[in-house]
Amino acid sequence: MKGLQLSNINKELLDQTQFPSFIIDKRGYLLQWTAACENLLGYATQDFSSGSAIFTEQLFSMAPPHIYETILKSKEAIKLEPLQLLTKTEQLIEAALMASPCQFEEQQGILITCIPMKNIRTFHHDGDMLVHLKNSIMSYFMVVTVDYEGLITQCNDLFLKTSHWTPKRVIGKSFWQLFPKSSTGMQAAEEIWETLQKGNMWKGEVEKITKDGMLYWTDLLAIPIAGNRSFLLIEKDITRDKTIQLQLEKIAYIDTETGFMNVHRLEQLIDEMIQEDRRFSFVYISIDKFYTLKGLSEFNATQTLAADFAKRIKMYFQDSTAARINASDFVVITPLPEWFIQGFLAYLQQNPIYNDNIAVPLSISGSITRFPEDQLSFAQMMKASTRTITNVRKAGGNSIMSLSKEAHKALSRQAIIEKRLLLALDQKNLNVLYQPQLDMQTGAIVAAEALVRWMDEEIGVVTPDELIPIAEETGLIHSIGSFVLEQACEQALAWQKQGIPLKVSINVSIREFRDKNMARSILETLERTKCPAHLIQIEITEKFALEAESETAIMKQMRKLEQEGIAFVLDDFGTGYASFRYMQLLPLKTIKIDATFIRAMTQSEKTEHLVRGIIQLAKSMQLTILAEGVETAEQFKILKSSGCDLVQGFYVCKPTTADDVRALYYNKI
Repeated sequence: MKGLQLSNINKELLDQTQFPSFIIDKRGYLLQWTAACENLLGYATQDFSSGSAIFTEQLFSMAPPHIYETILKSKEAIKLEPLQLLTKTEQLIEAALMASPCQFEEQQGILITCIPMKNIRTFHHDGDMLVHLKNSIMSYFMVVTVDYEGLITQCNDLFLKTSHWTPKRVIGKSFWQLFPKSSTGMQAAEEIWETLQKGNMWKGEVEKITKDGMLYWTDLLAIPIAGNRSFLLIEKDITRDKTIQLQLEKIAYIDTETGFMNVHRLEQLIDEMIQEDRRFSFVYISIDKFYTLKGLSEFNATQTLAADFAKRIKMYFQDSTAARINASDFVVITPLPEWFIQGFLAYLQQNPIYNDNIAVPLSISGSITRFPEDQLSFAQMMKASTRTITNVRKAGGNSIMSLSKEAHKALSRQAIIEKRLLLALDQKNLNVLYQPQLDMQTGAIVAAEALVRWMDEEIGVVTPDELIPIAEETGLIHSIGSFVLEQACEQALAWQKQGIPLKVSINVSIREFRDKNMARSILETLERTKCPAHLIQIEITEKFALEAESETAIMKQMRKLEQEGIAFVLDDFGTGYASFRYMQLLPLKTIKIDATFIRAMTQSEKTEHLVRGIIQLAKSMQLTILAEGVETAEQFKILKSSGCDLVQGFYVCKPTTADDVRALYYNKI
């Protein structure tokens, strides 16, 4: 060892080495073992207390026999190519070893450093993968590199082939020259550039332009390259797919007969204009008796009524946008004033549509809805237009009108109610109150009508007169009906358990009974809530009864419910189409005299006689008679003297909570 300069190794320095390292003396005894060695190989320092045998019999047992001797006899640093080392858990690890003489704590030793081959492999594997990835990208994608100033510094062959540029012409050119000079092209370029400047990636479809001015589409991924202040554009040519897509969109959004956009594209356009807060008038124009006119006027193959009418719209509403909603209806989006829009009627008279030199007797009904003064959404504009057209036709047609401010406010409120009602049903924010029905002979409460009430935190109180029509129009009446039925069943059962045998009446619409599964749904609710069927009464209107009479399916469902014990009540008797026929055919148990007759009874002798007659009629048919809307003692007295069975109204009690009904039950009137 004379003349050899040994490295002086201390424990702290050894623990800081990057790879697992240990020191042995010339006899093979362990001098120092690091935590990194223990983590890699599993052995702890105490495992080597028996001397060098641990190395030859365990750690180096899979290595050639001469290896360990070579290490002990080494007088200079040596490198041993991959060896298999055996861990304490008998796992094999391939590692390269570096062995070099050293000085450790005033002793001569040998420093051995292990370099696991998995680390070396990972380095080469990652490099190979990156090279393969780069080659694949260059083969299948257009690639352009742009510097921080927006100048092109590199590009691949595929980009040159697609864009028709040459390296000499494109290198050093501006990033913006790759995009069309149109407003949309420049807007897209600016959006991409701003995104990259913020250090973010941009991905999407974008229209670009070749050197010779041809447009093409690419699917672009723009990536900022950290460190060298440049940007990488990776693109795929999607021009063919995009062309097909645009053609399909044109077919999907254009009415082929008139060339106008269809209702789907119109809705998109309106939404865009609303987002941009652009003021406009939504002019809905409908050809009156379109199919009659079409049948009377046999146009030749090159002429149609709709196409000729569309030409008149184009000529009159120049610089406006037109759409065809259906066969006979059109919409014009225009900034023109109302007086000019209404002038379209005179224009049609001056420029009639001819068929075989005979003017077609054309009449139109139109509506004007303004944004934002009248309505704020496409759906509400369509609804307002439909309402207006109906009014115009009721007034004789051939006119273009606007709804009043009050009517527009009502429609807007209706839209809010529809939206809030969905939320109320989802969160069960509706309430059910009960209005007691009094037996006039005993003075006892025998039943109660379940009435839905809604107090919304945003729109306030919504009355049943307002709620029910909206619910029927939107189809939410089914959900409300199910909610009220379940509440009524639970309450009827609760009262029965308290010793209060009250029946509960629920109101059901004809729309609900058009569902062929309505009866089954009601019976399932009764079964689920454990409510006896005889505690439930279903109230129907005369309109319901009239339709049920002619529809076998509805009649069948009513009979099924009657057989299970549910009684039917004919509500609002006398206000609709009263018919002795349906009174005979339908399974009715009770007739309810409408409140309008009860209110007029004390002011009109004729009405009083009518009410007495209704009571006697019901008695003759063995039906129970119930008077609703009873508010005064005088009304109560007349009804009692007439033989009325039951009364309901403010004189007895207003709609109230179940607890109040329970208290009232024990206090006879």
